[in-house]
Amino acid sequence: MADSQLFEEAFSVTSLNAQKYDRVSRISGTSSSNETFLTLDINTELYPCAVGDRIHLVLASTLSLDGTKDDGKGWRDVGRGEASLADMYDYVCHGKIYRFEEGDGEMIKVFISFGGLLLYLEGPYKKLTPLRIDYVYLLLKKS
Repeated sequence: MADSQLFEEAFSVTSLNAQKYDRVSRISGTSSSNETFLTLDINTELYPCAVGDRIHLVLASTLSLDGTKDDGKGWRDVGRGEASLADMYDYVCHGKIYRFEEGDGEMIKVFISFGGLLLYLEGPYKKLTPLRIDYVYLLLKKS
């Protein structure tokens, strides 16, 4: 995991709820180690998912391959004419970590919003420690 990559895990999609919105589904998943759980709102028109799919999720502070900060550039300017972390993934969002909650024992809960599409992670404190209230990139690909 590079310095810009704050969290990286493979998840198996365990449920999918597409009842509320036309192009958005809420997926739930469990990590391969069964320690971390996720609930994610995802645009299924851009990135279709099904129960049983395995997805690789990365949360990163920047899209630069060398880990340098974006330096005020908008996310649309990142990667123009140069290779970026986004080139290796199928679905990329920019959002903000906005809340943490304590869970049972050594578990914590992390809440992230990507323009209204929400990500909820629950896992061991040690695994989610690099996350802070800040802007992050969500990168997904099927594995």
